[in-house]
Amino acid sequence: MNKTNSLSFPLAELAERLGATLVGDGEQRVTGLATLSDAGPEEISFLANKAYLKHLATTRAAAVLLHPAHAGESPVGTARLELDNPYLAYAQLSRLFDPLAARDSIGIHASAVVADGTTLGRNVEVGPQAVIEEGVTLGDDVVVGPGSVVGAHSVIGAGSRLHANVTVYHGVVIGERAILHSGCAIGGDGFGFAHDGNGWHKIAQLGGVILGNDVEVGSCSSIDRGALGDTVIGDDVKIDSQVQIAHNVQIGDHSALAGCVGIAGSTRVGRHCMLGGGVGLAGHLTLCDGVQVTGMSLVTNSITQPGVYSSGTGAMNNALWRKNAVRFKQLDDIAKRVARLERDNRS
Repeated sequence: MNKTNSLSFPLAELAERLGATLVGDGEQRVTGLATLSDAGPEEISFLANKAYLKHLATTRAAAVLLHPAHAGESPVGTARLELDNPYLAYAQLSRLFDPLAARDSIGIHASAVVADGTTLGRNVEVGPQAVIEEGVTLGDDVVVGPGSVVGAHSVIGAGSRLHANVTVYHGVVIGERAILHSGCAIGGDGFGFAHDGNGWHKIAQLGGVILGNDVEVGSCSSIDRGALGDTVIGDDVKIDSQVQIAHNVQIGDHSALAGCVGIAGSTRVGRHCMLGGGVGLAGHLTLCDGVQVTGMSLVTNSITQPGVYSSGTGAMNNALWRKNAVRFKQLDDIAKRVARLERDNRS
């Protein structure tokens, strides 16, 4: 439950913001969001998954966001905000009650280091021990959290937020309303080396990184700069924690990557794609628009048709897995034997 927010809103205002049909007292004020089972009499909750329908009848919430189909199952005396997509409405309301959104800007902290030749928009916040190098441009309402570093000649668009200890290397371009979580690194060197038979020689990474508008990057994720051209992340791309995106990767608008995804260099991911947790994409591939890859899958060839793709095997008893592993090694021989039998039958 939300215990730190002092904001409150009347239900009539929330219904108007969401385009919902309100059934109940519009003057009733709510001070936060909570689950059906945890909500108190001054909080609003939501029903977006039928698995939680069992909690609806006993909720203590002041009001519930729900689909009209479930209106008859809500408790008597509990207000309803009826609409087609309760989960989306929950997402919209969550931003209203976000304490970060309500706090006042601290301006430029005394311990921050802001180099000469920077361009700062209106209402910019730079936290303690943060560093803004020369030639940086920060748009209006940008927040750079404590200990974060923005490298020389980078550009960060209006309304973007860097949480604590984010590193943005030199020459990176970040669009508007981006959110970068703690520990992520944008613009580090790609993994480029040439081997002479005895050792490795580093290839200077001369490209940059471009992040579109409304991009979110989770904690401890890395997006490498391009070797020559840029690594490009489209608008409204959502990247979870501990994701690795290599040099010169391109990701289309509105795609989403779950935790621990790894994408090798120069691969292109289309628009509206979804990669589950732990997915790996080999280098120099292309995924068309509308591809969904389920968790822990390895993709080694380009995908040209939209749809859902999987690889690997699910967990099973170890003894059974060991037997199956032996069978995997025999598949090629079995296939050849089947082909011979088919030829013999045809003759």
